[in-house]
Amino acid sequence: MKLIIILATLATITAASAQQTTIYGPSGNVAGTVTTDSAGTRTFRDSRGNTSGTATRDSAGTTTFRDSRGNTVGSAVRGGRR
Repeated sequence: MKLIIILATLATITAASAQQTTIYGPSGNVAGTVTTDSAGTRTFRDSRGNTSGTATRDSAGTTTFRDSRGNTVGSAVRGGRR
């Protein structure tokens, strides 16, 4: 019983630490969402909730962009220099 309570508490803490931003299209309809988890990874979803990609920044400041399959599709370096 204690294990179930601990797991439920951890799930609640994890869900509470995520931040979500709603993205609206030009006509005001919901185009998708961006969720940032506790590690700073941003997950992009379309209006139906399908994941379209992620963005993760490493300790050197490089942000890596991945598509819905996890393939790296690009990167950006803070300050514009690599």
